[in-house]
Amino acid sequence: MINTREIFHDTTKQFLWPPQADPGEAVEIRLRTGCGDGEAFSVDLIRCVTEREYGEEGIIYVRSAMRAADDSSAPDGGFRTWRVTVRLEEEPLLYFFELHTTTQKVSYDRLGVNFGERSPVFFRMIPGFHTPAWAEGAVMYQIFTDRFCNGDQTNDVLSGEYCYNGGLTKRVTDWEKAPSPDGGDIREFYGGDLQGVIDKLEYLRELGIQAIYFNPLFCSPSTHKYDTQDYFHIDPHFGRIITDRGDLLAEGEADNAKAARYISRIASADNLEASDALFALLVQKAHACGIRVILDGVFNHCGSFNKWMDRERIYERAEGYAPGAYADEKSPYHDYFTFTGGEWPCNERYEGWWNYGTLPKLNYEGSAKLQEEILAIAGKWVSPPYSADGWRLDVAADLGHSGEFNHAFWRRFRKVVKEANPEAVIIAEHYGDAGAWLSGGEWDSVMNYDAFMEPVSYFFTGMEKHSDAYEPGAIGNEARFWASISGCAVNFTGGSLYMAMNELSNHDHSRFLTRTNGKVGRSASLGADAAKEGVDKSVFREAVLLQMTWPGAPTVYYGDEAGVCGFTDPDNRRTYPWGHEDRELLNFHRDMIRIHRENEELVCGSLMRLDSQRGVIAYGRFLNGQASIVLINRNDYAVTDDYEVRLAGVPRSAVVRMLIMTSPKGYHTSAEERYVKKGLLTVTLARNTAMVFKYAPGYERDEENFRAHSRFRAYS
Repeated sequence: MINTREIFHDTTKQFLWPPQADPGEAVEIRLRTGCGDGEAFSVDLIRCVTEREYGEEGIIYVRSAMRAADDSSAPDGGFRTWRVTVRLEEEPLLYFFELHTTTQKVSYDRLGVNFGERSPVFFRMIPGFHTPAWAEGAVMYQIFTDRFCNGDQTNDVLSGEYCYNGGLTKRVTDWEKAPSPDGGDIREFYGGDLQGVIDKLEYLRELGIQAIYFNPLFCSPSTHKYDTQDYFHIDPHFGRIITDRGDLLAEGEADNAKAARYISRIASADNLEASDALFALLVQKAHACGIRVILDGVFNHCGSFNKWMDRERIYERAEGYAPGAYADEKSPYHDYFTFTGGEWPCNERYEGWWNYGTLPKLNYEGSAKLQEEILAIAGKWVSPPYSADGWRLDVAADLGHSGEFNHAFWRRFRKVVKEANPEAVIIAEHYGDAGAWLSGGEWDSVMNYDAFMEPVSYFFTGMEKHSDAYEPGAIGNEARFWASISGCAVNFTGGSLYMAMNELSNHDHSRFLTRTNGKVGRSASLGADAAKEGVDKSVFREAVLLQMTWPGAPTVYYGDEAGVCGFTDPDNRRTYPWGHEDRELLNFHRDMIRIHRENEELVCGSLMRLDSQRGVIAYGRFLNGQASIVLINRNDYAVTDDYEVRLAGVPRSAVVRMLIMTSPKGYHTSAEERYVKKGLLTVTLARNTAMVFKYAPGYERDEENFRAHSRFRAYS
């Protein structure tokens, strides 16, 4: 009889070697099973030559017998490893496994053991798809620059400096003020800049950060800068302003004249060159600290201020600029946008993203020149002297007007970026199935909403990620958690899963700590103070512990580590509380990041789900004989259970050491030892408590000591 619980394979390097390869290369595929209980069995690798549905007429399968290496004497619990070598072709390698005895046949695929009741979900390897090794499991840190740190007050946006979207800018002098909830936040500037980030690089290094992801840095009149004015330069309000800014706006001045001040003061050649140079310096200093830098590419739409559109008529009479598409029907940029026809002037009759007039959608299909402009931008910023380490792509799947065009453009984009900087990453914002985009020629990975942020949020808080809905029945629903995770994770290919941005919070969604209070709504209706009322830091710490032990790139949204609260945007864009941090949360993040980085299995190891009770998530991460066991209790009561840790590579008789424990009382990093007997670890978890245990070769079990300390102390 085949013990189906012992069967395991994934596409990490311990089961697929090499994990990334080119056409023509030989790849060894491995499957782990138990050693069998009496009846002998065999294993076949089943390869499919197409991606068509299993069982459809005309499908060709190639069956290869796997050879077994008898590891029954090894200290991993008596597993057997089956191996077969195949040579890659040009097409994707699609495969699953069949296990046979004289009386039984089962298959094993991406969703686990299959007794024949469903079509197989193939493991997939894409020949030639290489993701940068540095990004695998990298700890990332997202910075909304205006709210992180003000390192240079001479570049601050002044109150009344220019007009944007029907109102004048406002310089916020109270760093601790919550953003205005009524839409005015887009014109409120707190003064954060690149110099502030440079000043805090040592803080980020000590925290353990390996990559910074910046929200947009390019020239834009708004706070969020998702309405790009000039992709070729860093905004001087984030960089350097070295020319005289002149007088403030005159009363009664026309809006277009007010807006034009933005050009005359900010977009001077001296300011742009100095700001670009400061970004290059930041990247250089970050690299010296072991920190990579990822830029936000907003290429689906630009801003109405952009010289290509010039709706505000601020470039119309500026020296050295061609007329914008809105200002002149014969503009060289006319085909960069989609106009709806009618008599000129167009009177805003153009396509806007989600119909926002300030966000004109770029018309890629209509302009080959636009495509070349964006590709030039893509290559510029990952090349010297800037040498950024990649792109995060905003609403990437929305780029063109058809999926066919989008796939073709992103293939060109990837080629340009990888030729300029082979180690640059391409990570897209995407909701839903990203499998088609992760086929090897387009994106490296995605912001992991579906296979991380959403299921994690519901399990721990019951909250939708915007705090727009509350489902108390989702709290502690481990079955829903695993079903959601497994159903979405199949869309990833190879290294794309291990560099996916695993976020708890970001600039588009409510802060995770706020979600722990179960309040539905936004700051406009509930008030800013409600965001921190009734929050549960113990639940937040449990989620962070999962984030730092889950496959992928754990990504910290600036200030989360310091206890910043906030409803969805703009309230989630509060300032970092320098000097007023929650020190316990900060230290907890630092310890969890250290644990993540010190234990290779947490960076790139396999994940094995362990059986558990209701409200408990239990899993092991294992690699090269080492394992970390993660146990999380989201119940409001204590639970005791036996966890079959041998399935994660822990020997049947072994010692494990606690790396960290968090509970409602706080957290500690004790190295207390616990004992594994017959492959089981018996643990009592108090309410809202999580623990990480470590096994490594050399953790020997002393039988006499075991008998004296065989019971696990319950924490409360």
